[in-house]
Formats: sequence, structure tokens, C-alpha cells
Amino acid sequence: MEQKIHQGRNVKRFREMLGIKQEALAYDLGIDWNQKKISMLEQKEVIDSSILSQISSSLKIPVEAFQNFDEEQAVNIISNTFTSNDTSTINAINVQPTFNTVDKMVELYERLLQAEKDKVAYLEKLLNI
Repeated sequence: MEQKIHQGRNVKRFREMLGIKQEALAYDLGIDWNQKKISMLEQKEVIDSSILSQISSSLKIPVEAFQNFDEEQAVNIISNTFTSNDTSTINAINVQPTFNTVDKMVELYERLLQAEKDKVAYLEKLLNI
């Protein structure tokens, strides 16, 4: 039985991982959006591609992540890979990153810093209303 990807649930997962509230996402998406509309959107199994594109731009996450991420499948792959008593699978994993870890840490820090700046700007704007 093929299980469908729940795009709304994926939007919620990624939004929560980024620490963004529904109200903040609604504000970022524009005047037509509010917290309740985001909540309803996160319950939809399939989301219109133009809306996914807007959310992608707002959260800085590729549209494909919302369309293709299947948590159950990811958990199954991880559990099948790492719960075996056979350590050959674990030993076969390449632990040498193919990217510069310092650069990635700096990139992550800059993204987190920008997210915090955006939150502060949003809160300041709310206070000045």
C-alpha cells in the first residue's frame, strides 16, 4: 500500500524545526494570511503549488522538501540501517564529510542570526502598530 506524502504536515514540521510560529509565517506570507489559515493549511494533505512556493520562499526550504519528505519512510530507513547487530553497515558509512564543516557551521550560524533579526524586526513592527 503506497502512503501519500502529507504536505501540510511537512509544512508544520519544517516550520516548527525553524522555531517559527504560525502567526509569524502568516505575517510573512502577507495580508491575506492569518494564524487560523496557516493551521488549516497544515491539515491539508495536498497544497497548491503556488502556495507551497510562497511558503518555500518564506521558510527558505525547497518546495521538494514539502512534497517528498516522508517521516515514516525516513524512520524505517534509519531503524533498518542502525538497529542491526551487524556492524558492517555502520562501519561502511563514510564519516569524512565531503564539505567544509566550518563553512557549514558559519552558514548555519548566519541563517540562525538572520532568523533572529527577522523575528526582532517583526516584533518591533508589531509594537509600532
